[in-house]
Amino acid sequence: MPRLKGFRFPREIIVYAVWAYHRFALSTADVEDLLDERGVTVSRESVRQWINRFGRHFADCIRCDRSAVADKWHLDEAVISMGSERYWLLRAVDANGNVLDIPVQR
Repeated sequence: MPRLKGFRFPREIIVYAVWAYHRFALSTADVEDLLDERGVTVSRESVRQWINRFGRHFADCIRCDRSAVADKWHLDEAVISMGSERYWLLRAVDANGNVLDIPVQR
């Protein structure tokens, strides 16, 4: 972990903000709102600067933690109704049980 000495916010808040941004593909505004719900008032610009400075490290760590996608996978499908229209809900799962994608199509 890069050094975080000299920052206004504690290490845990910066780590959580950058982790949430990369792990859940949130926008800086979403991260700002997420922190605000927890009582931490921080600007989008601060979140953006944290992401630019520490983001590569966190993205690499998250990428290392994920298991590799298996060569074999299967597709589950279901028909769902939303309103009066029918949609296909598809779910691609690899041999390790990792969900690859969940598209909804007409």
